[in-house]
Amino acid sequence: MGCFVYILGSLPPGDRRTYVGWTTDLDNRLAAHNAGTGARSTRGRQWELLYAERYRNRGEAMSREWHLKKDRKFRRLVAIEP
Repeated sequence: MGCFVYILGSLPPGDRRTYVGWTTDLDNRLAAHNAGTGARSTRGRQWELLYAERYRNRGEAMSREWHLKKDRKFRRLVAIEP
């Protein structure tokens, strides 16, 4: 099945915030964040998927999630509007 590490960006882009997480189902997880039932820090905002990576197992995904949470420079680059 696989696991995904993802970066979400808040809408509107003028007040862009990012969130990093991992999941086995990207579509359902994004819907949960937008419905207010995702992580507490994502409640009250609308989110769009900015970036995702696929991994074979949970351990690899969780390790990458930890590294992305620390890498603010990369998150800023991903959050820049095209």
